[in-house]
Amino acid sequence: PKGKMAFTGKYEFEGDENYDAFVQKIGLPSDKVDMGRNCKIVTEVVQNGNDFTWTQHFPGGRTTTNSFTVGKEADMETMGGKKFKATVKMEDGKLIADFPNYRHTAEISGGKLVEVSAHRSRVVHKKQRKPSR
Repeated sequence: PKGKMAFTGKYEFEGDENYDAFVQKIGLPSDKVDMGRNCKIVTEVVQNGNDFTWTQHFPGGRTTTNSFTVGKEADMETMGGKKFKATVKMEDGKLIADFPNYRHTAEISGGKLVEVSAHRSRVVHKKQRKPSR
C-alpha cells in the first residue's frame, strides 16, 4: 500500500488553532494548559506496518508514549495523563482514535503532521507539526 510508512519521523510544533477553547472543553488542569500552550513538544512517530509508537518529547526530558496497532484495542494516555483504552482506526490515510471526550485524527499532509481533536461540542483544536531537522 502507498504511504505505508508515511507517519514515521520527528515533528516539531509549527502552529495550532483553538487550543484554549478546546482544552477548556476537555477539562485539562490549568497547569497542563499553560505547559501545552507554551511548550515546543516534539512528536516522534515510528510506524512499522500497522504498528505505531507515538512519543511526545516535552522540554525538560518528560515523555509520553502511546503504542498501538491499527484495529486492536490498546492502552493509551491523554495529554492530561489519564489512562484509557482505545482502538485506533485507519481511514483514507488518517489515524482516528476516540479519546474519552474527543475524537483525534492524525494525517500526513504536505510532509507535515496534522492533528485534529474534535470535542463533541464541535470545538475543534487543530495542530500542525513540521518535520524536525
